[in-house]
Amino acid sequence: MSDGPTHGFDTLQIHAGARPDPATGARQTPIYQTTAYVFRDADHAAALFNLQEVGFIYSRLTNPTVAVLQERIATLEGGVGAVCCSSGHAAQIMALFPLMAPGCNVVASTRLYGGTVTQLSQTIKRFGWNAKFVDFDDLDAVRDAIDDDTRAVFGESIANPGGYVTDIRAIADITDAAGIPLIIDNTSATPYLCRPIEMGATLVVHSTTKYLTGNGTVTGGCVVDSGKFDWSANDKFPSLSAPEDAYHGLKFHETFGGLAFTFHGIAIGLRDLGMTMNPQAAHYTLMGIETLSLRMERHVQNAEKIAAWLENDDRVDYVTYAGLPSSPYAERAKRVYPKGAGGLFTFAVKGGYDACVKLVNSLEIFSHVANLGDARSLIIHSASTTHRQLSAEQQEAAGAGPNVVRVSIGIEDPADLIADLDQALSTACA
Repeated sequence: MSDGPTHGFDTLQIHAGARPDPATGARQTPIYQTTAYVFRDADHAAALFNLQEVGFIYSRLTNPTVAVLQERIATLEGGVGAVCCSSGHAAQIMALFPLMAPGCNVVASTRLYGGTVTQLSQTIKRFGWNAKFVDFDDLDAVRDAIDDDTRAVFGESIANPGGYVTDIRAIADITDAAGIPLIIDNTSATPYLCRPIEMGATLVVHSTTKYLTGNGTVTGGCVVDSGKFDWSANDKFPSLSAPEDAYHGLKFHETFGGLAFTFHGIAIGLRDLGMTMNPQAAHYTLMGIETLSLRMERHVQNAEKIAAWLENDDRVDYVTYAGLPSSPYAERAKRVYPKGAGGLFTFAVKGGYDACVKLVNSLEIFSHVANLGDARSLIIHSASTTHRQLSAEQQEAAGAGPNVVRVSIGIEDPADLIADLDQALSTACA
């Protein structure tokens, strides 16, 4: 089928990028469990290695199963191309890799997953890169943080853990004026709830481990290229605009136009960083995406019911779900996420740190795991786990204080989930 704009999301999540296997007629995308691919002849091999022809060389770079997933995610996000890789953290490095150089910085939201804060505040220093963390609600602060060495702005559409809603269009207006790309992590929202590229994002990253796969079986990541950024407008992005020595002086943007970032991600990023997604992981994720819209509708329905119940419980100090009418982000959520504010949020337990620990130890249906976006309901005490490496100030800024637990609401019967929370809260607050 054609992946044109006439097809709806529910159709594209099943069909985009996929065709019946030409050799066997297999309807489901096969797992191409192979390392390498036979060239037609020497000229064919040379053309592939020179980037003069698109095809398959070696599975560190390209694989037919992964290629279907890349096209499907790009289509759902409204991008021109995508590069899949081994994890969400790998996707973040893959997104920054063509943009950054020693001495350059990225401006990042203070409301990010704890592992991302650590990656940006500590790990990227080893590349000579730096990060400036800014409250994205303070647009003037975002604008002021951008300097001549800034090469990107990074935020999450629905921030993990607190469910904070980023005003993507407002941030995009700032990055457009500065002539730098905006990178949005859309893991928690998925393209069903949020389309960052339509709001001005240059690149979209995903941990496909989460809602896209939806069943907690494999890790993966993806970088989606909007194809809309002019990499040659100035000399800030030489990896994409200047001659590439490894390809005899080829200029990616001049040669590939809107697909420059995608081709660079494969030909340079995967070639040299090796953060490859394996074909079996791609297969599981493709199967998960087939039911994405159905699952996200149920995640939202359940989250709205459970957040409302928690908000009215005397054992709970507050709930951060943006889908609640009482949320300071309620109006923004309706504008940015008209189909719902996702299934991820936090709530504060009266009794603090110790009560949170008792709560997670007392639950029976909720699983205590360091993951989100599963069909199962999940819970974690971020301050003692995912955000443990951060300072107390960073934990509070990220919405992961000592009295807070994060929940990822699954697709089970909401009455059963409420009953489980009720009995665990009774134990925690006894």
